[in-house]
Amino acid sequence: MAFKFVILACLVAATSAGLLPAAPIAYAAAPAYHTAPVYHAAPVAKYAVAPVAKVEEYDPHPQYSFAYDVQDGLTGDSKSQHETRDGDVVQGSYSVVDPDGTKRTVEYTADPHNGFNAVVHKEALAVKAVAPVVAKVAAPVAYARPVVHAAPVAYSAPVVHAAPVAYSAPAYYHH
Repeated sequence: MAFKFVILACLVAATSAGLLPAAPIAYAAAPAYHTAPVYHAAPVAKYAVAPVAKVEEYDPHPQYSFAYDVQDGLTGDSKSQHETRDGDVVQGSYSVVDPDGTKRTVEYTADPHNGFNAVVHKEALAVKAVAPVVAKVAAPVAYARPVVHAAPVAYSAPVVHAAPVAYSAPAYYHH
């Protein structure tokens, strides 16, 4: 029986979502002889018209060149990249200092004939010694001794419930 309710709920959901076409429904204004039924069409949905996207012209021979460099002495962040493109040929390289203290440099090229090719170089860097940060503590922290558990608590006999109390309706006094 529950399966029938699930199927019914699915059909109602699909119909209200517009997945199933709704058949036209005929309504009669009043029970009269020889009157034609009045048909009501489905409600008309209103659609918002999206603005037409501006078509940009195609550049058959794109060209660009860009570069950036980050050298942050405070955090030690060090990375750089440069890349150039001339038509379908892209050349460039990037470098980054890895967490292990080595500098990784990747030189790459890409073109329609050879595809993407990259060469990776790693070099060890001289690591600067950073002075440890020392925090002054006002007073030493005292730790409590570990808690030793005492003997287990003895339990009394289980509680047995008495017979339920009889309930009576409250007495209403009339004047």
